[in-house]
Amino acid sequence: MPERSESESRKLLRRLRDTLASEAEGQERLDRIVRLIADSMGSEVCSIYLFRDPVTLELCATQGLNPAAVHKTRLKMGEGLVGRVARTGSPVNTGDAPSEKGFRYMAETGEEIYSSFLGVPIQRVGEKMGVLVVQSKTARQFSEDEVYGLEVVAMVLAEMNELGALAGGGEGIKALHSQPVSFRGATGQEGTTEGHVWLHEPRVVIANPVADDPARETDRLRAAVSQLRVSVDDLLSAASLDKDQRQVLEAYRMFAHSRGWTRRMEEDIARGLSAEAAVEKEQSATRARLEQVPDAYLRDRLHDLDDLSNRLLRILTGQGTDTGATMPPDPVLVARNIGPAELLDYGRRLKGVVLEEGSVGSHAAIVARALAIPLVIHAERITTEALNGDHILVDGDQGVVHLRPEENVAKAFRDKIAMQAKAQERYASLRNLPAQARCGTVIALHMNAGLMADLPSLEGSGAEGVGLFRTELQFLLRTKVPRREELAALYARVMDAAHGRRVVFRTLDIGSDKVLPYMKPQDEPNPAMGWRAIRVGLEKPGVLRMQLQALIRAAAGRPLSVMFPFVAQMEEYTAARDHLMHTLDQEARMGRVLPEKVEVGAMLETPSLAFAPRSFFERCDFVSIGGNDLKQFFFAADRENERVRRRYDTLNASFLTFLGQIVDRCAETATPLTFCGEDAGRPVEAIALAAMGLRSLSMRPASIGPVKHLIRRVDLTEARAVIDAAIARGDMSTRPALMQWLVTQQQD
Repeated sequence: MPERSESESRKLLRRLRDTLASEAEGQERLDRIVRLIADSMGSEVCSIYLFRDPVTLELCATQGLNPAAVHKTRLKMGEGLVGRVARTGSPVNTGDAPSEKGFRYMAETGEEIYSSFLGVPIQRVGEKMGVLVVQSKTARQFSEDEVYGLEVVAMVLAEMNELGALAGGGEGIKALHSQPVSFRGATGQEGTTEGHVWLHEPRVVIANPVADDPARETDRLRAAVSQLRVSVDDLLSAASLDKDQRQVLEAYRMFAHSRGWTRRMEEDIARGLSAEAAVEKEQSATRARLEQVPDAYLRDRLHDLDDLSNRLLRILTGQGTDTGATMPPDPVLVARNIGPAELLDYGRRLKGVVLEEGSVGSHAAIVARALAIPLVIHAERITTEALNGDHILVDGDQGVVHLRPEENVAKAFRDKIAMQAKAQERYASLRNLPAQARCGTVIALHMNAGLMADLPSLEGSGAEGVGLFRTELQFLLRTKVPRREELAALYARVMDAAHGRRVVFRTLDIGSDKVLPYMKPQDEPNPAMGWRAIRVGLEKPGVLRMQLQALIRAAAGRPLSVMFPFVAQMEEYTAARDHLMHTLDQEARMGRVLPEKVEVGAMLETPSLAFAPRSFFERCDFVSIGGNDLKQFFFAADRENERVRRRYDTLNASFLTFLGQIVDRCAETATPLTFCGEDAGRPVEAIALAAMGLRSLSMRPASIGPVKHLIRRVDLTEARAVIDAAIARGDMSTRPALMQWLVTQQQD
């Protein structure tokens, strides 16, 4: 690049910095900026378009177009050349704008006399903020140097916009991080809460996007890159790394030593950016490329580069994850994603959790359920909008988050929380009463658990026992296989905390969405139907027997209930049961105290097991329907896929008929049957399950009160008649009929 261009670029950036520091209001600043850029670029037109909402761009300032069009001209994402730049995150450079595909002529701007068009995105680390445009009458393409220079200017504008320097009053765009915003995600864990944001990974703030001394900034960048390389090399030298961890760090090292990566950042510094701004400009470009890459492997590699940029920014700014900010007394954790161990570190201090990623079956969701913390997942872009300390409302029931809510929204939300609190008071009075319907039928209500932290809820919830204790969490939270003695001690504490109530221990249920950190992930096209749960246990009998030994020793003469997960065929149950019997014999020969009584059961999570031979049900001491998995396989609807998981209803006539058949099969052999899953904890669904003949339900502790309350108010015989009538009419779902009947019950 010629020296003159470099000097002009730095000169323009210094003038922009001065404008940023001036006392001018937002609109006046914008007007000055477009004049500065047009003058520096030698173009007749410079315009700034900013997003008014997530899909609408607004002309906020212009030099050369009709001033009356400011705050009047708007385009949707992808509309016209400006919208194309915003959608793709890539520049559009043409000498004949009207002939370009997607061109849209906006008569109110008076731009018909300008042929040349150059538009570049204003974006910051994946957050699209707007588009910067220059135009000229002469039909020509702008040079690579001019495109590059305008991108550098756009980077500074993005930082200025982030700091609120472009916000204006009146019709102007409002400052970022200051307006009420709502996010519609998905429910990871039900519940509602109000609190203040605590960012898991605080965003790096760049207060100095422009620098006067390129040589000094280049030295700072090189020193930081050297420090980064050393830290990556140190991580790689750790002996405990497995093959996959080492592969990720090798990718880190490759990027850290990339000459192209550092050269591009040094070129940005030569244009006038600070070292931090240069890193962030390259990171933003990486994010834009990431969105366009269809190949999953390449996207992962670009994510590596994205993470590496964050490390480099923290070295340059000194802003680590510990920023000195004080956690609010009512923290709601906001993060892109989080692991189970990290979430447990926060523990019950958290009022709620909001994630941009995650899934209903993720490790974080499992821990959130165990801690009874409301969780919303798939809240896209919340980490770019939220700031530490922001007021936030989390509705885990609806999967909705309100950030910086208006007072009327907050009041309505508090009214909802107050109503729920009153309801909980009513439920507390039922704690020691049976879940007995008006017809006299009694339903046993149990709780699901997975952590010691769950067990205090056993007493307060009114649960009769633990219908499902997920043993995989102890494996997921460690970096290596836990020792037998550790597991035995943990299981013993669980039994102690239950105070004689029955606890059903489900053996290790890993695979699918639950991959151990020290287990090589399986490259499977459909993990939910792949190598998981009992299939892993039977293929790795050493781990299965180790866990069975720990359970037997933990029982120490007390009754023991063991349940095998994801049994699809009788042969799998028989083989797993034989392992348990063999382990009991071994423990007896070693002089160990055996359990007073051993119950062996299976989780029915696949339709195939419902049609197992009669001898299977005769050999089972109990069967537990795993409702979450059974429903997804019955409907062929992946519960991790938001596009289909809500299309199918538990109260679908076919599904309830199928459950009725399972109830009948277990009744033939007097095999105790439980329904375990999210649906058991939803009062209306619980009524339908009980009406179909299920006499035992297992759910999260907070659901026991509401479920018991409704059961005690209805006649299950009448509920079954309503369901049967809906099925006989050919209704696809029995829900409308059941809901209508329940309304009449509340009026009685």
